Amino acid sequence: MATWEEAHWQSSLDSGVPKVDRRSGTYHRYVPDSIDGLGLAVDGEVSRRANQVERRIRALNGSGAEGLAGIARFLLRSEAIASSRIEGIAPSAQQVALAELGQSETVRGISEQAQLVANNMTIVRRATTDLVAADSLTVDHIVELQRSLLPDEPQHHGLRTVQNWIGSSSWSPIGAAFVPPAPERVPTLMTDLVDYLNGAAHAPLIQAAVIHAQFETIHPFTDGNGRVGRALIHTVLARRGIMDNAVLPISLVLATLRDRYVTGLTAFRHAAASGSAEANAAINDWLRTFVDAAAIAAEQSGNLGSSIEELRDTWAERVTAHRTAAGLRPVPRTDSATARLLHLLPEAPVVTATTLARILGVSYPAASSALDELKQAGVLVTRSIERGAKAYIAREVLDLVTLSERSLASTQFDTRATPPIRAVPARPQP
Repeated sequence: MATWEEAHWQSSLDSGVPKVDRRSGTYHRYVPDSIDGLGLAVDGEVSRRANQVERRIRALNGSGAEGLAGIARFLLRSEAIASSRIEGIAPSAQQVALAELGQSETVRGISEQAQLVANNMTIVRRATTDLVAADSLTVDHIVELQRSLLPDEPQHHGLRTVQNWIGSSSWSPIGAAFVPPAPERVPTLMTDLVDYLNGAAHAPLIQAAVIHAQFETIHPFTDGNGRVGRALIHTVLARRGIMDNAVLPISLVLATLRDRYVTGLTAFRHAAASGSAEANAAINDWLRTFVDAAAIAAEQSGNLGSSIEELRDTWAERVTAHRTAAGLRPVPRTDSATARLLHLLPEAPVVTATTLARILGVSYPAASSALDELKQAGVLVTRSIERGAKAYIAREVLDLVTLSERSLASTQFDTRATPPIRAVPARPQP
């Protein structure tokens, strides 16, 4: 059974920080129970709710899922920020999309922040894809994910060999809000965590909730725990097959519901240390919080998917009107570059003729012709990215991303009711 153990902190500081931070003394650190083979009594109400939410999530993988996955990656930028010096920044979706384009073509005027985010989005997608595809995960997989998330901070790479803590001073664990287990316990606890992750003892959402809470409780790294813990949510759901493209922004909802999130994690830790009926109820409170966040994320993703389909219909009407006025057949052939581009736009809202030719496997003139047609139809706008070169932008797609991101940062998940509580891009201009 989980418990607390007493430890002694010996300060080596003589000066330079407040006296309270130089003190030595005892503190208590948590010793988690193992979770592989966890005999968790999930409340019937929580279990039924989780099943309903999982059905909603699976429904997101239906028609139009590719477009939803394509633009939802922008909503998961918090998982892609790999350096604490850029935490909290909010470059616009257009800036990030242009920076992604800049990974294969020359693009002027892109901020360093947008480049960092775009580069790390690519790293995170690659790393989480590897985790999802692995037959069996190991601790090394998770360590490699952490390295990917913090590529420029080698001093933090790997499982920690020192004591860390949450809250209180940066110099001492005495009085900290929570002290994770001793470093020598971390390898065994992480092995237990991946053993549980490789199994299917509980429903996918329940498993994701337990994995996330246990990982944050172990706090196995000196930096990047939050980012790795959030990425593991998507890993679990994708490996269990309920979210094929791992686009559900649960972590953004949990960030908005921060008070409930912290309360739930605290209950999970302290309750597990007692093993009582009250403790099991507290753990179910954490599960309920997590499942509720998943429900909100599924609803917001569904709204975004519906908006994409509405936008596709609007584009089709514009293209038909344009082609009719030009004396062409109202609807382009399904195998034409124009029709294929229309289908692709939610996933690639910023492209050039060179990029499009490569993606579609068509000639440069065919790609240019399709892009120009959609510009004339009012679907795309252009921006100069280099001398003699221009990008074509589906601005309405990027506006949908911005509005969704702002909604996810509202405590009512509706900016008409409450404003965003964290840094988000500005509302799109009409």
